[in-house]
Amino acid sequence: MSESTDTQTYLPPALRPALAKLGIQHLRDVALHLPMRYEDQTRVVPIGELLVGESVVVEGVVDHSETLQRPRRQFVALLRSSTDDGVNHLSPRLSLRYFNFYPSTVSALKPGNTVRVYGEIREGYYGLEMVHPIFKKANEPQAPSNKALTPVYPSSAGVPQAALRTLATKALKLRDVTAELVPPSILQAQRLTAWDTALGVLHSPAATESAIALEGRTHPAWRRVKFDELLAQQLSLRDAKLLRAAETAPTIAPTGSLSTLLLQRLPFKLTAAQNRAVAETLSDMNRGAPMTRLLQGDVGSGKTIVAALAALAAVEAGYQVAFMAPTELLAAQHFNKLSHWLHDLPVTLTWLTGSLTAAEQKAAHASCAKGETHIAIGTHALFQKKVSFARLGLVVVDEQHRFGVEQRLQLRQRGTSPPPPRGEGLGERELALQTNSDQGGTPSPQPSPPGGGSQSLAPHTLMMSATPIPRSLAMSYYADLDVSVIDELPGGRQPITTKLVSENRRTEIARRIYEIAQTGAQAYWVCPLIEESDKMEIELQNATALYTDLVTMMPNVRVALLHGRMKAEEKADIMANFIANRVQVLVSTTVIEVGVDVPNASWMVIEHAERFGLAQLHQLRGRIGRGAAASTCILLFADKLSDTAKQRLKVIYENIDGFVIAREDLRIRGPGELLGPRQSGLPSLRYANIEEDIDLVEAVRDLAPKLEHDPSFNKLAFLNRWIKNRVEFAKA
Repeated sequence: MSESTDTQTYLPPALRPALAKLGIQHLRDVALHLPMRYEDQTRVVPIGELLVGESVVVEGVVDHSETLQRPRRQFVALLRSSTDDGVNHLSPRLSLRYFNFYPSTVSALKPGNTVRVYGEIREGYYGLEMVHPIFKKANEPQAPSNKALTPVYPSSAGVPQAALRTLATKALKLRDVTAELVPPSILQAQRLTAWDTALGVLHSPAATESAIALEGRTHPAWRRVKFDELLAQQLSLRDAKLLRAAETAPTIAPTGSLSTLLLQRLPFKLTAAQNRAVAETLSDMNRGAPMTRLLQGDVGSGKTIVAALAALAAVEAGYQVAFMAPTELLAAQHFNKLSHWLHDLPVTLTWLTGSLTAAEQKAAHASCAKGETHIAIGTHALFQKKVSFARLGLVVVDEQHRFGVEQRLQLRQRGTSPPPPRGEGLGERELALQTNSDQGGTPSPQPSPPGGGSQSLAPHTLMMSATPIPRSLAMSYYADLDVSVIDELPGGRQPITTKLVSENRRTEIARRIYEIAQTGAQAYWVCPLIEESDKMEIELQNATALYTDLVTMMPNVRVALLHGRMKAEEKADIMANFIANRVQVLVSTTVIEVGVDVPNASWMVIEHAERFGLAQLHQLRGRIGRGAAASTCILLFADKLSDTAKQRLKVIYENIDGFVIAREDLRIRGPGELLGPRQSGLPSLRYANIEEDIDLVEAVRDLAPKLEHDPSFNKLAFLNRWIKNRVEFAKA
């Protein structure tokens, strides 16, 4: 019998579906299903010494019990000290109250029975009480709780704590579960607890262990678990990088024929950071191994021009480019910007989204498949199985964290193609023949590569993110990527002033926006909702209602409404009117969060700013401050704020630096929510905290490459303990 089948037989069949929801497929998985807190059932507290709020063990004699019908059906028992003869009714008593009970409860708590109960002490109607305490008869064998703290595990419906404790005891008897896999020299150098000792302490800590250190995860046993978890993550990321490096990609040696013309016509010069990012990207694309580079930079730092130059390099070498964005509005912005930059160059752009008609989609698919398209720009429609490319050489993914791993894998797999014949790229001769703008600028189709070749090629991938990555995050979740950072903004940008204003002053703010709109300035007014919803509070301002109000309040000013439920053509028309200043005030939902570039828009009002995350607020604010005028962002907030909302608003008010904001966002939310591990394709960190445990992150980053060459280290067994079935996701 295989190990997998053998270990699974230890799981009770009735519990397997519920255990699977907890990520427990085999008995060995229980070993890493660690307690979230502990109950101290090691000390029996006399009834006379009980304090409200404590969870304690009490032993006594049932003095009285009865079933009550009012105000609701319940079973109540009175417990007195076992040293009390019951004659003195003024002696302290403890009430035990059950709202859900069974005949066995009534039988166990009959008057005269001596029992031991555990629960939280509360203030009741008639003195101290416990509600639904755990109980044992005095004549039942007591669990070894008198020697160890009792673990409480994360659970789900149908999985009792007692079952998890029993399974954990069994799991710790498996040899492969407790085997030490980290070399002794590492344990000594890092001062780490032995693996079997760490598991033993966490699953069954002695009564002398500090419950505070255990629950706060500062205990040495927790440090060992965190070290191993971070090491497994680091090793898996290194494997992912090696897997991609082993693949073959197009060797793209650009001629510079197209990029030179683009740079000459741009109304601005690239910053030093942009030039550095371009050089790093082109160097990667010329290596013959698939590039997986993350281009990160703050909002407005100029990532799109870097991506455009990388795309032209691929086109010059005879390859196609797929340029993806998470929303149609953002994809349209990229299409319009690239169309403007490349309008008379011999480069064919194809627009591909789900909103195209069947005929339009068919034509776009054919153009991509025949190689007529040089750069395809679109949304998730580029993932469709019916979309194929003759020779896809580069994939650009904007706001990459919004795409799932499965989607990125689909596009990578769709892109395998043989190299183009020698000399097939857009060279000087073709450029000279095709750059006459009077001819329409449409290049002739490139011939398909002959024979198909014997070796398939993986496209290069350039991922862009406007959310700067904190150092700890870069060393952990993004350790497998090559990162280019644009850490300076283009010249001429004006600073943005951020103001926090109570929503009670909305009318005053509307008058101010009306005044500036009459001077020729433009403003965004962002709302979190499209229309009223029964699930949200009545006072929540919504875009539709606000639009109606502002139209009434702003005569002679054009106000428009934009939201995600509009048809693509309608959204495009509204944005075109806003860009042309035919609309002065744009009431919008968060569809304008990324990519929208209107230099004349210098004011922004964000309704219910407390409901947005830090990254969203920073992205929204980044839509202004793109022109020569000073810009102002007004954050309207409700009177009643949660502590987390107060933290977010304080951070966004005090900081304009995206790196500082990202670090604070990581501190407030943690990497799990910040990244969405299910989309990252990597295992989420269950126990380590990359900010609090930065010393361990740094340690495993340095140790991982050394351990890979250590003959005493069984990397396969180590990764199998922590990570399973991640190979395909790692390729993304």
